Amino acid sequence: MAVTKLTIAYCRSYQAAFRVAVKFLDWTEPQVIKGEGALRKLPEIVKNNGHYSVLVVTDKGLMGLNLLDPLFEGLKEQGINFVVYDGVQPNPTIANIEEAVKIYNNHRCSAIIAFGGGSPMDCAKICGARIARPNTPVKKMRGTLKVLKKLPMLYAVPTTAGTGSETTLAAVVSDPSTHEKYAIQDPVLRPKYAVLDPTLTVGLPKHITSTTGMDALTHAVEAYIGQSNTPETEEAAKKAVRLIFDNIKTAYDDGKNIEARENMLEASYLAGCAFTRAYVGYVHAIGHNLGGMYGTPHGLAMAVILPYVLEFFGETAHARLAELADVAGLETAGLAEHQKAELFIETIKEMNKYMGIPEHLEIQPNDVPTLAQRALHEANPLYPVPKIMGFPDCVELIGKIGNLGENWK
Repeated sequence: MAVTKLTIAYCRSYQAAFRVAVKFLDWTEPQVIKGEGALRKLPEIVKNNGHYSVLVVTDKGLMGLNLLDPLFEGLKEQGINFVVYDGVQPNPTIANIEEAVKIYNNHRCSAIIAFGGGSPMDCAKICGARIARPNTPVKKMRGTLKVLKKLPMLYAVPTTAGTGSETTLAAVVSDPSTHEKYAIQDPVLRPKYAVLDPTLTVGLPKHITSTTGMDALTHAVEAYIGQSNTPETEEAAKKAVRLIFDNIKTAYDDGKNIEARENMLEASYLAGCAFTRAYVGYVHAIGHNLGGMYGTPHGLAMAVILPYVLEFFGETAHARLAELADVAGLETAGLAEHQKAELFIETIKEMNKYMGIPEHLEIQPNDVPTLAQRALHEANPLYPVPKIMGFPDCVELIGKIGNLGENWK
């Protein structure tokens, strides 16, 4: 059975009400420190803000690469005590968050520095939320506006150009007990400072460069084609799309190209600014649940799922995708609107292929109904997508993503 008119009406009414409500929230963007060597400026800023004991949240991989050494040296020079939590997993768990909270409290910290990709960022944000609300378990914060209390000062240092977590109101957590991965969304989760230092991304492996870059593109596209845009989010999304189309292949082919790395960081930040106000859509809803069920890396999921969802939207997204085709600098002269939209989608597929990203993800047929149910629970009624998806639509789409064929049900 297709999605009902009643469901569509409910979703659109909810979204309209939410668009009004969010106007009264604090949308202050982080203070940005950017450019080569920007990381070395952070310790003095921390000191000037009156913080002398901080928790650094990162992962063991980054510790092993010694990427944090300049930060540690600077904190020592400024007389700032710091303690490190490096146990963050690729999909941070509730246990990771509770471990970080314990370390923060035991060392009487007053601020948090998130250093890494989306996983350390998410862990640090939710750690801050738990500190702000010590009597509220993580599961009770699931959803939108469930924190609503000032967090400890949060400084964000991204080492990938993709998640945009250094400027977003969202954090994602995994619950291994249920194989769920869900979002916590609240403006208080937005970091106060973002450090965009391209030198930190120079050593990224190709597959991380590609998938995180496509994650940023997904943020920009989902924000732009949705129905909760503002002039500011539209402009940020368009700038991000152009920067990504102009730079992602260069960053992929030549990881030491500082200009391309810097532009990708800027694109990731702008895309984060766009979707933190305009929201995402079904690409994220499905991708989050593949991450929860199978541990699928978030960027990989976004890259693979994006074209399938855009094709599902069909003509409801053609006008906006056609605009993005022009923004991206594609050869659109003489093409009709739907042709421009189709060209944009095909170009995404070509970019994925160029960077070795597969067309499909591994999905077990028996899991599809659960995945669809959980994805729609996340997305409906909140995400302001061009076209509301029902359960049969979602099941069919996930089947395509998993290349399950026609007779798997």
